[in-house]
Amino acid sequence: MMEKDDFDLQDFLPYLLNRAAEEASLGFQQYYKSRYGMLRNEWRVLFHLGCYGRMTAKDIGDRAKIHKTKISRAVAKLSERRFVVRQRDMQDRRSEHLELTAQGKAAYRDLCQQAALYDQRLAAPFSTEEREILRVALKKLAGIATGAEPGTSQ
Repeated sequence: MMEKDDFDLQDFLPYLLNRAAEEASLGFQQYYKSRYGMLRNEWRVLFHLGCYGRMTAKDIGDRAKIHKTKISRAVAKLSERRFVVRQRDMQDRRSEHLELTAQGKAAYRDLCQQAALYDQRLAAPFSTEEREILRVALKKLAGIATGAEPGTSQ
């Protein structure tokens, strides 16, 4: 028999964040997966290119915190679907510049509309104040709000 301790997994912040992220992403995942056959990393790459324009895989990895092999697979799939074009960097032959095609931009616009609707549904149970607090807190944890890394103080 295990000894009872004071640790409560249901109150452990990393556990709660992971559960919330999984639950929150499932509904949107059903849309981009059924409509475009995309996996999570593919839509994340598509959205980074849609939001920021032409980027390298390294740029996307740095921003999205996705491992380079996963980005490479996502780019290959998006290229097969003609959503992304690659252009070799003439100064650094190991690097490619990635950009959305017209078809990729159309998919991005469609997914943006669906993402906005999904975001509204997901946030609906919260008051305006709760939504703002939640977004600020999550951005702080993600190192987005202040530019600081999570767990560090400025």
